[in-house]
Amino acid sequence: MVITEAELIRMKEHLTQINDPRRQWGNLRHKLVDILIIALCAVIIREDEFDSMEDWALEREDWLRSFLELPNGIPDRDTFRRLFERLEPKALLRSLNAWLNPVTKPGGRDVNLDGKTMRGSGKEGDHEALHVVSAWVGEQNLVLGQMATDEKSNEITAIPQVLDMIDISGDVVTIDASD
Repeated sequence: MVITEAELIRMKEHLTQINDPRRQWGNLRHKLVDILIIALCAVIIREDEFDSMEDWALEREDWLRSFLELPNGIPDRDTFRRLFERLEPKALLRSLNAWLNPVTKPGGRDVNLDGKTMRGSGKEGDHEALHVVSAWVGEQNLVLGQMATDEKSNEITAIPQVLDMIDISGDVVTIDASD
């Protein structure tokens, strides 16, 4: 899928359905949809740290202004961080799945469910390693839904919750499938 400006505008329409988790009486200098689109564009090209999102957007501010409002310029790294600390992941997932639906329509896909322990996520004494259950479509190399679990043994309880996040009508669903 090539993400054109038309696709970004379509993405913007779906993202406007997300409720803003920020305090409405606070300092809302940036529009929610502007922050989300910048962050998602940056993540697509593997700029997934908050400071790199800001840097990426500053370098492309003129282009971003062609389809975003940006009333107070580019959000800073702290704005990205604060938003993603409060944002409801399921709401973002629903919005992105609705945007991707023409490409990833249910029916006939091979949806693979698998749990993985994220390498390097646990530090001895600090915290446990992160375990994630993902639903993905191998042909499109696209994750449809994902959920963290407390332990690897809790995968089985997370699978129904991941499946509830996505539409799998007419799809073939496999568990612990390899690519």
